[in-house]
Amino acid sequence: MKISIINGSHRHNAQSAKVAGFLAGQLEQLRLADEIWRFDLTDNPLPLWDEGIWSGDAKWQQLLTPLSAQLASSDGFIIIAPEWHGMAPSGLKNFLLLWGNNELAHKPALIVGVSSSVGGTYPVAELRMNSSKNNRLCYIPEHLIIRNVEQVLNESGENDTEADTYYRERSAFALGLLEQYAQALRPVRAAEGTFNAKFKNGM
Repeated sequence: MKISIINGSHRHNAQSAKVAGFLAGQLEQLRLADEIWRFDLTDNPLPLWDEGIWSGDAKWQQLLTPLSAQLASSDGFIIIAPEWHGMAPSGLKNFLLLWGNNELAHKPALIVGVSSSVGGTYPVAELRMNSSKNNRLCYIPEHLIIRNVEQVLNESGENDTEADTYYRERSAFALGLLEQYAQALRPVRAAEGTFNAKFKNGM
């Protein structure tokens, strides 16, 4: 079982990176994954989408081929989306535009919203609404929203005890569900007719 974690924050020293590290540790501790791959969008390492992806531009092939291999070999994903101005970060949306060769298709993903205050809802709704039509990523019904993120999941132990305990327990529950969905969707991907070139894109 391979789970990939996508940290959608562009910022240095982002709280989203802290959350990504915590969830990676939980996957290991709970033995929910044999392999964990993490990709951080710090400093926007990927250019904005352009038509060169469709035409096989060498620039895009060189950049995306190793990432495509990592994603294609994954069984499930954790998508971490901090709320910026009520939106998911543009780099994260750009990342989700890039994959059209079934790297993400029919694989489960857990959305994790992050907020420095009591927000975090809008990126969850945004990703569910308009980020999976053509890549066919399957967001599971459960999601996490880590609110007041500076006050929880800190390795130093300087945490809001009640909130920190809740998020640790809730995330363990959500990760367990992600693993179950990852197991359940394997036969879907293996079934004849799941991948149909005639209907490559969603309606």
